[in-house]
Amino acid sequence: MSNKQRYYTLIFCLLLHFLPLGSMQAQDSLLTGITIGSSPSVDFSTGNSTITTNLPSAAFDNNVSTYYASYGSSYTWVGLDLGSKHVITRIGWLPRAEEGGREAMVLGVFEGANRADFMDAMPIYMINQSVTDGQMNYHDVSSSVGFRYVRYLGPSGAHSQVAELAFYGHSGEGDNTNLYRPTNLPCIVIHTKNNQEPWNKENYVESFVSIIGDDGSVLQDTAGLRLRGNASLQFPKKPYRLKFAHKHKVLGSPAKAKNWTLINNYGDKTLMRNIVAFHISEVFDMPYTPFCKPVDLFFNGEYKGCYQLCDKIEVKKGRVNIQEMDSSATEGEALTGGYLWEMDNQGAYEKSWIRSSRGTWVVIHSPDPDEILPVQKSFFRSFYQSMEDAAYTASANDSTWRQHVDFPTFSRYFLINQLCGNIDLYWSMYMYKQRNDPKAYTGPVWDFDIAFDNDYRVYPTANQSNYSYGSGTRTAEFAKNILFADAQTQEEMKAYWEQARDNGINATDLETFVDSIAFELEQSQQLNFLRWPILSEKVHMNPVALGSYSAEVDRLKDYLTLRITWMDNKLGYIPISDTPTATAQTCSADEYKIYDLQGRLIYQGKNMPDLSGGFYIIQQARQTSKMVCH
Repeated sequence: MSNKQRYYTLIFCLLLHFLPLGSMQAQDSLLTGITIGSSPSVDFSTGNSTITTNLPSAAFDNNVSTYYASYGSSYTWVGLDLGSKHVITRIGWLPRAEEGGREAMVLGVFEGANRADFMDAMPIYMINQSVTDGQMNYHDVSSSVGFRYVRYLGPSGAHSQVAELAFYGHSGEGDNTNLYRPTNLPCIVIHTKNNQEPWNKENYVESFVSIIGDDGSVLQDTAGLRLRGNASLQFPKKPYRLKFAHKHKVLGSPAKAKNWTLINNYGDKTLMRNIVAFHISEVFDMPYTPFCKPVDLFFNGEYKGCYQLCDKIEVKKGRVNIQEMDSSATEGEALTGGYLWEMDNQGAYEKSWIRSSRGTWVVIHSPDPDEILPVQKSFFRSFYQSMEDAAYTASANDSTWRQHVDFPTFSRYFLINQLCGNIDLYWSMYMYKQRNDPKAYTGPVWDFDIAFDNDYRVYPTANQSNYSYGSGTRTAEFAKNILFADAQTQEEMKAYWEQARDNGINATDLETFVDSIAFELEQSQQLNFLRWPILSEKVHMNPVALGSYSAEVDRLKDYLTLRITWMDNKLGYIPISDTPTATAQTCSADEYKIYDLQGRLIYQGKNMPDLSGGFYIIQQARQTSKMVCH
């Protein structure tokens, strides 16, 4: 043993055996039990597995010259079977003495469980950057739950190496009054059977899920877990689909449902682009905007970062709220709805789809892909083809498409995505049809990770002269035929933009919203980018890498300011503050001045004239208002 190791051992023994417990928890004691842990261990000198050295017992032998290290680099652990439930109030750890031992414990997680397989485990503490070499590190634990099994899991790739561990506490069942969360956000904890990782988008892995709310509540249930997404599926930070065994309202969600998504936001370094886009959707008063809540995620004992728990887009009360079809819906009104579909360029990879005569891939999400009947698919195919055919003949002289498409949701969907600069606008678009309603409605909005100037292909968006559609898609052609069919569609689109501008689509309100989300995410983003250190690296479609979270958020705010002005100019909208001032001619108190959207004075007088269809700014004395004429 070297002099350095003898010194560390002496210091450790003094701290462990002579430090007054009053400086920790006077009523609690150092806990002992049966040592448990992942096997085999690793011999770092050879890189081979071993059952003779670096064993779990080394983490509890009071010898700083020994350490535990697993052969597996991730999802491995070492701990104690306490024999009965204990409430843990304090933990201690000593890094491996060799160089790099301290770094190998950053983001290490302590868990407690009452099942020997740790499926029901919950975190009780996560190590942050403040790890000290050469001495025991201690931290009080804020968890009121009683656990029989306790363990330490190293971060991904670290082999869970640790020189010494200590758990303090007292015997007891405990309760759920105080549960650990690493930040102010809700926390989702997932454990899979045998630590199995999901491997595709079809097969669910048996899981147990704990959701710890920011109000202290806890929801626990068995669930299936699988991968989800397309491009996002390729990232090291994986996106997931959750399917609970029972329906739940989760974290204040409107819907009570089994199916949920965990959005990974790997390429979105603000971690909030979807949240901001959904807020904009709500301001535009879309019939349904997906529920979305930022959370911290633990998976099989490892911290995975900041995610967003979101709805799964499906037919359900609180989501797409239309009639859900079943096997009895085979004729009459029942056969007319409800249908939920997605015009998706990758539709051929899905279970239930059609392809239109013009080559559009259409994925049918409801009726359920595993349950849809041939007669239902046949009805939908006929309806969709009629809608598409009408769209392709849309013109000032042919408005047949209005019998098939609800323009208010169609145009607002377009405006939301244009404001957000979503290049994926028509790569994928959801629509739905209610029972006994001839029209298709558009929405919800979805998938904004490369929006808001986060796509090098269109960056900077402020320099673009035209709208973005999603190049090369049949859906984009379908949409442009409707949106620019005639002057009436243009005027209606301006009306929806004007309404949104009046309701909160302005730089000040949106920047305030972004700042509020940034404040909410501050603690979590620090841990997220400690886990995924990519702030100075371009990933996915990033056009720039600014090196800090605050710079990424500022870039988002700058984009919104520029894009609102861009949209105003594109739509011919003049904000009230920009309304032309009065001319030199003097007006009486009850005289009207009427301007068109280009700011041209078209009437001045005391009697309100008959106006043709369109949008106008009206001034009377010091009052300014807007008017829509049909």
